[in-house]
Amino acid sequence: MMNDKMGGDMQKIETVGRYFIEVWKYVGMKNLGKVDFVWSSHEINSRAYEYWPLVMDIGRQNTLPRIIRCCTIMGRQERDNLSATQIMYPLMQCADVFFLKADICQLGTDQRKVNMLAREYCDKIKKKDKPVILPHRMLPGLKEGQDKMSKSDPTSAIFMEDDEAEVNLKIKKAHCVPKQVEGNPCLEYVQHLVFPWFHEFVVERSEKNGGDITFTNFVDLSEAYASGKIHPEDLKPALAKALNKILEPVRLHFKNDPTAKQLLRSVKSYRVHYPSLLAPLLRWSTPFESFFLFFFSVFRKSINTVRSTLRMLISRCS
Repeated sequence: MMNDKMGGDMQKIETVGRYFIEVWKYVGMKNLGKVDFVWSSHEINSRAYEYWPLVMDIGRQNTLPRIIRCCTIMGRQERDNLSATQIMYPLMQCADVFFLKADICQLGTDQRKVNMLAREYCDKIKKKDKPVILPHRMLPGLKEGQDKMSKSDPTSAIFMEDDEAEVNLKIKKAHCVPKQVEGNPCLEYVQHLVFPWFHEFVVERSEKNGGDITFTNFVDLSEAYASGKIHPEDLKPALAKALNKILEPVRLHFKNDPTAKQLLRSVKSYRVHYPSLLAPLLRWSTPFESFFLFFFSVFRKSINTVRSTLRMLISRCS
């Protein structure tokens, strides 16, 4: 609410949370019988007498500049004109660690400042058992210079319910400079998603272009790419194919399960519509035709004049 997620609507926020749970279940989360999903808002409301004194004590133990430095966890900058509630946000996230009795905090690297705030708080109150911080890597956006995926730019991110055509197009348009390993989001996706999932990366090519090749580790792939033996036109289709295999169980679940389908419909209705020069959005019958999509499911059209016009627009924009 304090970070203006879903306009601060708690019902919408909880709906998005239930959507996430459905994604986690069908993307391969194991031992679900041993997992408890806890709604922090419910816990806070039921034990407010414990929670708010903890928040206030964390605030009392820290200076305002120290807390403002943590506001980057919300995607804000220290120089931004922050509201009073946004300044409270780091205090509450820090309090969550102790209130929920978390021994291990597994968050993205963009949350490291508040994680360190929690450990510093332990020093100040002489608490010996500090929370263990396990930060995970943030996947970059698909466009050049994007340190992480952006919800405000759907073409920069792969969403869990993206259909096959959407994934193929996004990867096709992704930043991927030949022979350049550093700053290459396609290679990062292979390294941090494909290899851990499949333990190999299969590049399918015609015999004319060297034939199929299978990599069993990222070092060999990065060396082959840096030398030019693997071209972006080899890498991208193989990456898209692997991502689609990972996402297929999630897609099927949201397509076939009535509850999941309704959750997805609700979440999509919350999303901001961004204008596109190429609206309405179209998807073509073959994967090799040029087409443009934004975020939502696209509509098939086969009128030849519309198809010709879209091709002309894409050629001008590319």
